[in-house]
Formats: sequence, C-alpha cells, structure tokens
Amino acid sequence: MFTLLRRTTLTHWIFIGMIGGILVGWLAPEFAAGLKPLSNMFLRLIKSIVVPILFGTLVMGIAGHGDDMKRIGRLALKSFAYFWVMTAIALAIGLVFGNVFRPGDGVILPPPDPNAGVPTPAPTTFAGFIDHAFPTSFFAAASQNYVLQVVVWSTLFAIGLAQAPAGRGKDTVLAFAEGIAEVMFKFVAIIMKFAPIGIGAAMAVTVSHSGIGVVLNLAKLVATLYGALFAFTLIALIPIALYARIPIREFIKKVKEPAMIAFTTTSSDAALPLAMQRMIEFGVPRRIVAFVMPTGYSFNLDGSTLYLGVASLFVAQAAGVELTLGQQLLMMLTLLITSKGIAAVPRASLVVLAGTLSAFGLPLEGIVVILGVDELMDMARTTINLVGNCLATAVMARWEGEWGNEDETAVGEAAVSEPPRPH
Repeated sequence: MFTLLRRTTLTHWIFIGMIGGILVGWLAPEFAAGLKPLSNMFLRLIKSIVVPILFGTLVMGIAGHGDDMKRIGRLALKSFAYFWVMTAIALAIGLVFGNVFRPGDGVILPPPDPNAGVPTPAPTTFAGFIDHAFPTSFFAAASQNYVLQVVVWSTLFAIGLAQAPAGRGKDTVLAFAEGIAEVMFKFVAIIMKFAPIGIGAAMAVTVSHSGIGVVLNLAKLVATLYGALFAFTLIALIPIALYARIPIREFIKKVKEPAMIAFTTTSSDAALPLAMQRMIEFGVPRRIVAFVMPTGYSFNLDGSTLYLGVASLFVAQAAGVELTLGQQLLMMLTLLITSKGIAAVPRASLVVLAGTLSAFGLPLEGIVVILGVDELMDMARTTINLVGNCLATAVMARWEGEWGNEDETAVGEAAVSEPPRPH
C-alpha cells in the first residue's frame, strides 16, 4: 500500500483530485459549494508569484544573453526575429480556434473570492494600452499585479543591465535575478503539491454550479488545443521547413526520439540533451545549436504560447465576457510579451496565464478548472515546443550558410554532455 502511494506521481494525484471533485460536486452540491476556501488558497498562492517570477526570468533571459548577442549579433538578431514571428503565428492560430470552437461556452465558473481585489481590465484602445504599459512605480505595479507594467519595466531594466560594464555590480544583480527565478520555480513546485486539493475543491465547486456537463467542455478544450497545434504544424512549421529547404523526412527521423521523451514526460528539459545531439548529427553546427536551442527554450515556446491564447479565451467565454477584436489583439500583444523569458518547466505557462487573466479583468477561477486537464494539454504543447526549437536551429544554420559545413556527428555526444541550461 505504502509502495503504491510512493509511486503515485503528482499528475496522478491531480487526476484523482479532479475526479473526486467532480463526484463530490455532482453527488453533494451543497457540501461542494463550501469547499471554495481551499480553491481560493491555491489561487492566491499562484497569484503571489506572478511578479517575482516574471521579473527574474525576463532579466535573466535578456541581460543573461548580453555577451552572447554582442559576440554573435547577426545570429541573435535572426533568431529573435524568427522567434517573434513564430510566436505571433501561434497566438493567432490559438485565438482563431478559441473563437471558432468556443470551448468555454456553457461553463459557469464559481463566484470569485469576495476578499480578493477586483482586477483592472486592460484598456480597450491602443493609446490607452500604451499609456497603461508604463508604470509610475515598479512597486505600485507589482502590488496591483499590473503584469504588463511589470514586464515593460523589467525589460527596460534588463536592457540597461546588459549594457552595463562587466564587473562585480552587474554579476551581483544577475545573480540576484537568477536567484529569484530559481526560488520562485521551487515555490511553484511547493504550490503544486497542494494542487490536487485545490483543483479537487475547484472542480467540486464548479460542478455544483455548472452541473456534470462541464466535463464535456473540458474534453472540448483539449480537442480544440490539439486541433490548433496540428494546424500550427501545417501552417507554420512545415512551410518554414520547406522554405529553408530542410529535408523534412530526415528531420522527423532525428527529432522523433526527443519528441517522444517530451510528450511522455511533459518536460522539455528532459529531452534537451538528446535533441541537441540529434540536431548536431543532422548537420547543424554546434555553436548554432548551443545558442539557438537554449535561447528558444525561453523565447520560442510556440506550443505553450498557442495554449495561452486558447486558455485565455476559454476563461473569458466561461465568465460570459465577450472580448472585442481590439481587446483580443491587445491580449495577443500582451501574451506576445509576457510569454518571453518564461523557463521551459512544467506549469510555467500557468504563471503567464494568471497574469494575463488579471490584466484583462478575467476570473482566476478558470485556471483551476483548466488544471484538471492540463496534463493532457501539456503533453502536446511541450512536444511542439521541442520540435519548434529543433527546427529553429536547422533554419538558422541554413540562413547562416553553415548547414552541414562541419562534420559534427562524431563529437555530437561530447558537445551535449554539459548542455547550456535554458534560462
């Protein structure tokens, strides 16, 4: 019995909590409604880490690569331009699928925590958006959870830090930002240990309000995401591979094994060493793999970004909020910025989603509903993250005119024995 409990992973406990919550909400709706404080506790903990984790990861993601970008500026510029374009395409596809299939229709979210502050909706005009983006005080923006203001200030701070002369002061600030990011991700891991209880309670409350039919909406959400990711592959990944004259059949053979690792473990990190080795064997020079792959893990998470677009619309639809085209474009711009610099670790997208919902005045209660099936969605989006970054290395090698110029196959294993850690 104890052996079985020790072997039960967090994923299993989350599914157990979700199923238990559904049953409690269905069979004892009055009792289920009283479980809301447990879900509120989980939501408050998640909300509390949004600002520090964004600050730490953005500063490290930008300033931490300052020296590399000076040394290989052309590759860096091409890589970041590629990352932004692919991210924008992923977001657009996610928003289209979310609007067409509307997986959140029919879901009735439980009422928000009455003791929580009411989030301020994002401005609906471009001028208002620009005016809202710049804070008068970083600490005021942080205390109000104005995510976009935190992102803008952190980005400018990181650019200034990258331009500062090398020395003890700069190293100290970088170490501080890295320390914040590392501690916050450990904090996420601690919070996620409470997730089965928080998610179970949230599902119980949701089913007590919405009825058992909410399960069908969650299945529709998963199907919508998988369909959107498949469309992204057809619309973005395959055309760019053809344009860059990447041999697709050979590429699939090389990326197949790391993709399976990413799918089954829902961890891009677990597949990183093998993916780097396979890309070197594929003919991509080591220096390009060593820069593009880890950088892409912070700035080119296409699957996670697409998921954020679908999930945000799901929550808006469940909350009965009809976002205008202008608001959706502003949301897309916000996600385009806030998704950068987030480390490729499990549940990192949760932080960005929480910040985006707060910025647009949408209830965080939608997050715990989504988390019930997040593992199923995480498998697919992590795989697309990995494949997208592998393809990015090949495309950059072709654009740099260095495809297959070096015989790296023999040294591939040595090159990835100590791979650069994604920030």
